[in-house]
Amino acid sequence: MNRTRLSAFTLLEVLVALALFAMAAVVLGTAYVNVLNGYQVARRATVSDPEVQFARAQLLAQADVELARRGGEFAAADGRAVHWTATIEPTSQADLFAVTFDCEIAGHDTANAQKIREIFRLLRPTWSVATDRATLRAASRDRILKLQESVNK
Repeated sequence: MNRTRLSAFTLLEVLVALALFAMAAVVLGTAYVNVLNGYQVARRATVSDPEVQFARAQLLAQADVELARRGGEFAAADGRAVHWTATIEPTSQADLFAVTFDCEIAGHDTANAQKIREIFRLLRPTWSVATDRATLRAASRDRILKLQESVNK
């Protein structure tokens, strides 16, 4: 009797392979869902609210630093109340200011209230005090001269 042995996978090997495939599918599916959620969060973060844009435009149009610090209020087109303020600090560069812009949009109920904070730098010569500007410019000029001297040596 001549028996030939056929090579094939055992039932146990097939079950292990299916379990590994199922685990890989779950991991890849979870990763895909996380990527989609990340895209959704990024899309929501970059959506610019017209009320915030208008409040920021009011800040940027303000020539008086004290009025800019006080902020302002206005009613949005849909009846929501918008209140904005700015914390403005001078930097070590003349006419350059560090601005923390806070905008609060009160919804029709407290669940829809929205608070936005933006931090940026703003070049505003009208906000500078003349004596401070002269001091900062002199300090910048001295730093530049020192750098030029060190390069020329």
